[in-house]
Amino acid sequence: MGWKHIDTGRRSAAANMELDAALLADLKDERDAILHLYDWETDAATYGHFIDPGNFLNFEGIKKRGLDLAKRPTGGGIVFHNCDLAFSVLVPSTSPAFSSNPLDNYAFINNRVIWAIEQVIKIPAELLPDEPLPLDEQCRSFCMAKPTKYDVMIQGKKVGGAAQRKTRNGFLHQGSISIGFLPELYLSEVLAGGSLVLEGMRQNSFALLGSNWTNNDLEGMRMTLRELLRKVFSEAYE
Repeated sequence: MGWKHIDTGRRSAAANMELDAALLADLKDERDAILHLYDWETDAATYGHFIDPGNFLNFEGIKKRGLDLAKRPTGGGIVFHNCDLAFSVLVPSTSPAFSSNPLDNYAFINNRVIWAIEQVIKIPAELLPDEPLPLDEQCRSFCMAKPTKYDVMIQGKKVGGAAQRKTRNGFLHQGSISIGFLPELYLSEVLAGGSLVLEGMRQNSFALLGSNWTNNDLEGMRMTLRELLRKVFSEAYE
């Protein structure tokens, strides 16, 4: 199968999500699968198409921190992009890699994400075979507080998550690889109170650089992972 790589650079959260939605709409005219790489103009978070962020986030804290929010064209929970690598993969329905079973599509993408992660951290990663119960209902709405089936796991904790949307033309997979942990003070200011979301993140998430990272560390890891994703999502890997 053929691959096309697109890097659209730094944009607002809304602009990045609009680009993915447009690429999904145009899949009917596309023969190749697409790896879409992008970045954020400022600290950002995205939320699934069916989530009301007002139920889960403290908007006073979001305003204080200058967090740029946008709705994704996919489902899933809230994802903070301050210290992750976000990427998207689009596969047309005419591709041999396309499946009508969403779990097959998650496996197709995330097995390649596992390969990329294992090049930079010498700890085995695996797909989560079964979904655990959340600490509370709000944890279901935060990507890194609640692992789901076929997420990428290291030492029993989630390092890579995603959400998908499938149409008659193909599917859009929006992925996130956790590079660093956000400070707990930051999270306590932007999360709504009265839930176990912060505890869920502590228990269930893994970050490649842990808590002690610098902006240079973050950008270096993003650059490394982008190159690995370009390699693994290519004809040479097939």
